[in-house]
Amino acid sequence: HGEGLQVLHYEVGQKYEPHFDYFVDEYNTRHGGQRMATMLLYLGGETIFPNAKGNISAVPWWDELSECGKGRLAVKPKMGDALLFWSMKPNATVDHSSLHGGCPVIVGDKWSSTKWMHVNEYKKCKYSGVF
Repeated sequence: HGEGLQVLHYEVGQKYEPHFDYFVDEYNTRHGGQRMATMLLYLGGETIFPNAKGNISAVPWWDELSECGKGRLAVKPKMGDALLFWSMKPNATVDHSSLHGGCPVIVGDKWSSTKWMHVNEYKKCKYSGVF
């Protein structure tokens, strides 16, 4: 049910704008249905969830967050950590709190890897470069 691993590299100042991992078009769901979950594997950095609700300043890592991470739910993983979150609710509707993005790199660089899980078996398109 999973796509291949996607590896991302960011340098100082680079970030990943907030986005959803689920699809809004029919074409991308033909090869395994909707993306229902995302697993992020980290070597560092911060991931934000702008639409998530809760007592954001109560997280134990609050004082370690960058300005990008403060004021919204943010995760500051350590090297080797993984984060699993759902793009869909149990009733198969979109979970709008899954909107997420990566904060800009402040020092050094950032490496992460993403694994998306689909509702159905994922079948890569037969044509090279087209998923």
